[in-house]
Amino acid sequence: MTTENPTGVSRADVLRGVGMTAVGVAAGSLLGAGSAAATPAPPEHPNVKLIKDYYEAYASGDLDRLRRFFANDIRWTIPGHHPLAGTKVGVEEVLAFFAELGRAGFRAEPLALAPDGDWVIDLHRGWSTRPEGLDITWALAFRIRARRIVEAVNFAGDQHAADQYFWRVYRLARIPNRLDRR
Repeated sequence: MTTENPTGVSRADVLRGVGMTAVGVAAGSLLGAGSAAATPAPPEHPNVKLIKDYYEAYASGDLDRLRRFFANDIRWTIPGHHPLAGTKVGVEEVLAFFAELGRAGFRAEPLALAPDGDWVIDLHRGWSTRPEGLDITWALAFRIRARRIVEAVNFAGDQHAADQYFWRVYRLARIPNRLDRR
């Protein structure tokens, strides 16, 4: 039995969103569905392009570059039971959250992006570098309106590991300074 890949399409290509055309050609070839003529990939969905551009800006570490991707009334929900968990409302809260992630040297590598109406579903590898210790798969649901992210909901592949990491890295202040006294 051979372990060669008769289609020439790698798993990484599929996960990185080569497009359904290439996946369909590969599946058709595997099933003996005739010759696999090359067909051009469909044009990239504008919301997927927006999220790809967002990840490029995120990788730069420049918070001002990120600002242009967010609607003024953005809501960004971080799951879990840790100091960074909860829903951030508005651009300033979201950027403050990203500043904290920057302290831990967080990085993200998109694996797959899929549009669905106003939503883009994202699967990515997210990991910390300062200190190392968290390296998991995340899923995000981005809702887009007028070429801006208006909502993002994170889903951790291993919430327990995320909670442990964030508690280790982001400690609460001692009482009485821990609580907001508005």
